[in-house]
Amino acid sequence: MKKNGWIGAALMLCALPGISQARDTTHYLPFDQVVAEATASGKLDGSVKFYLAKRPGGAEIVRSGVTTSKKTNAFNKSDEAACSWALQSALISMEKAAKAAGANAVVDIASNYKHVEYKDSQKYECHAGALMAGVALKANLAKVK
Repeated sequence: MKKNGWIGAALMLCALPGISQARDTTHYLPFDQVVAEATASGKLDGSVKFYLAKRPGGAEIVRSGVTTSKKTNAFNKSDEAACSWALQSALISMEKAAKAAGANAVVDIASNYKHVEYKDSQKYECHAGALMAGVALKANLAKVK
């Protein structure tokens, strides 16, 4: 009887590494669509403009190297919905930082997940798992005419 108990325990321990492996799927999703959704729902007030991987002409940098990293519950949500929620949270943080700095734009926005920069003028990077989804951004705050 003791032998069977030890065998069962050994089998359980062998299964643990497989159970503990977390999913981390990388997605590259449309940025402007999420900004529009956040503005339409009132989460963003529209007073701050967002420029993904670009800086409009005449932009005066007020503060550089601003970062944010937001995660959200992804349980029972599609990866796209969870990523949208995480990006909206990040944009709300950036909007607050811009207003506090006297800026009206967030420019040169780049994804910065685990401090690895990804720049694209159309898409942002999001990592989604079974329980959490996350977005990390870095950008500059600017005054744009």
